[in-house]
Amino acid sequence: MTALDRPERDTVETVLAVPGMHCAGCIAKIERGLGGRPGIRSARVNLSARQVTIAHEPFLKSRDLVNELDRIGFEAQPKQGALARSDSAVKPLLAPLAVSAFACMNVMLLSVSVWSGAEGTTRSLFHWISAGIGIPAIIYGGMPFFRSAWAALKRGRTNMDVPISLGVIIATALSFYEVVTNGEEAWFDSALMLLAFLLAGRVLDAMMRDRARTGVDALLSQAASGAMVVGPDGALLWVKAEELEPGMLMRVAAGERLAADGTIISGASRFDQSLLTGESGPVPGETGDEVLAGTLNLDAPVDVKVSATGADTTLTEIARLMEAAAQDRSKYVRIADRAARLYAPAVHTLAALTFAGWLVAGAGWYQALVIAVAVLIITCPCALGLAVPVAQVVASGALMRAGIMVKDGSALERMARVDRALLDKTGTLTLGKPLPDPAVLAALPEDAAAVALALASHSRHPVSKALAGALAAMDVKAATIDDVRETPGEGVFARWKGGTVALRRPDGASGIAVALAIEGRPAALIPFADRLRPDTTEALAQLSRLGIETSILSGDHAAAVDQIARETGLLAQAEASPQDKQELIARLQSAGHNVLMAGDGLNDGPALATANCSIAPGSASDVGLQAADLVFVRESLLALPRSVRTARATMRVVKQNFVLAIGYNILAVPLAIAGLVTPLVAAIAMSTSSLIVVGNSLRLARAARK
Repeated sequence: MTALDRPERDTVETVLAVPGMHCAGCIAKIERGLGGRPGIRSARVNLSARQVTIAHEPFLKSRDLVNELDRIGFEAQPKQGALARSDSAVKPLLAPLAVSAFACMNVMLLSVSVWSGAEGTTRSLFHWISAGIGIPAIIYGGMPFFRSAWAALKRGRTNMDVPISLGVIIATALSFYEVVTNGEEAWFDSALMLLAFLLAGRVLDAMMRDRARTGVDALLSQAASGAMVVGPDGALLWVKAEELEPGMLMRVAAGERLAADGTIISGASRFDQSLLTGESGPVPGETGDEVLAGTLNLDAPVDVKVSATGADTTLTEIARLMEAAAQDRSKYVRIADRAARLYAPAVHTLAALTFAGWLVAGAGWYQALVIAVAVLIITCPCALGLAVPVAQVVASGALMRAGIMVKDGSALERMARVDRALLDKTGTLTLGKPLPDPAVLAALPEDAAAVALALASHSRHPVSKALAGALAAMDVKAATIDDVRETPGEGVFARWKGGTVALRRPDGASGIAVALAIEGRPAALIPFADRLRPDTTEALAQLSRLGIETSILSGDHAAAVDQIARETGLLAQAEASPQDKQELIARLQSAGHNVLMAGDGLNDGPALATANCSIAPGSASDVGLQAADLVFVRESLLALPRSVRTARATMRVVKQNFVLAIGYNILAVPLAIAGLVTPLVAAIAMSTSSLIVVGNSLRLARAARK
């Protein structure tokens, strides 16, 4: 059994990469084709990652599953790691798009001369030049469609690329026949225009899909590459993370991340667990406490006995939850894809009936074939295929100018239906930068404030840096101190005017705070607090007016969360683990809600992936940034209601685009069947319908600004 195969009772899961998937029809064929096969329990397709997760009985091996997919019509191969990312779907399409578009422009320039009345030898020369440019470009630009169509046909199946390929190949062949026989018309520009528009739609869609596929990589990058292991003789040896084993003793220095889960055997320190739990303050750890892979040791070296490594660590489990959530979410089927399922059989039937009808009516095979090709071209779903991605790109561009980056265009569809919002506290509702209480600082005696600044400036700890910055902003001048020393986990100590002074961790204080101790005076407690983002009250009010119920879901301690809940008037759940967050979202979804999750940390990763839609601030961790569908880079929380309003406007435009695309076919197809449309006119009509859809989508830019 490989690392990809995970047993659950008598069921094994295998992940296969399937690069040939590109639409909902592919999803349906794979899931229907694998469902019910002997030994296969279920198949889940992740279209964005282009992979299939198959639950099956142990007697089936990876090669058996690859053969099953080959039978259906899809090439597959085992992934080199359960959480490995797929190759980009955009790159293979860029060169064919560029070649098709460039060749189309050049051939159309030559066609202008023919349309203008060029005859005889001149027209023949232009046709031969068009053939010389067009045929190689059509072969190269159409390769993505030809490969897909051939893979389906040789297995006795069809897909939407089959009629596209037939239309292009027949139009090209007829054009070459016209060139050889000195005919009046050639339609190389029609075939090239068709390919250029189809490829443009697929590139736009693939760009949006690719943006949603890098969250797991960023998550796993938080783990250390290895650790110093203490041998039986006390010698230290560097061991790679994948070679660590339970029972080994890691020595983790201050400033290092843990490479595995474990228990502290000796030493004491504080750990930054913000990526795992969302807790903004360092968490103390001492002998007997459990520590997790990916957390940062802040203060002092500790010895940790390894308890879980590799795929068994909490960090990897969170990554696995994110991957599973992404697979579930990838089942969302777009309206355009569902419509495209019917395209291939309908167009084949329509073109065949047109060809047969004209033969029966007395037309020759050449005329009947030209009319059938016109039907194939004019029914091409370019406008339908552009209806969603163009609207998404325009809306995404408008939001980008407003400081909101849309990483996954399909998120706008999900965002438009949101009726519940769950907001993380630290770094989302708040700025994630605890600052000292200004009233406490203002009440400090002038000399005490000067000592505090001097001590804080000698430490690189985040709390000390924040205190030094706040005091400097108050024009406090640092005192002159001597014998400065910093003890990890304890504080900064020095001498001032013959007495001892310290900026240290307070005893028994709740929340984030430091104690300023000056010999001969009572210690002064300086509390720190996080601030709400600007416009939080107005943003929450706007979400309410949009019909969205909002609450807080945080991994922070209850006391810190309760304070923010009182300030915002929101219901709150504190001390929630990544699994807790994911389970709450799943319960809400089961109750029929569409959930928006806003978070910023590694601990929010599975929740961001599970929610119907997700958003993170630009200050979020790499994992939060990669897992979220949208990212807002400005401090204001008004990004949330703006995103919802833009998403709803986008879906209104998408529906209008569908009406326009379908209306075009209702008007144009009968004309093509009646023989009133040549392949060139069909290509122009198809392109015009696409341009109308694009023009309608451009209105979103103005709507998003409003």
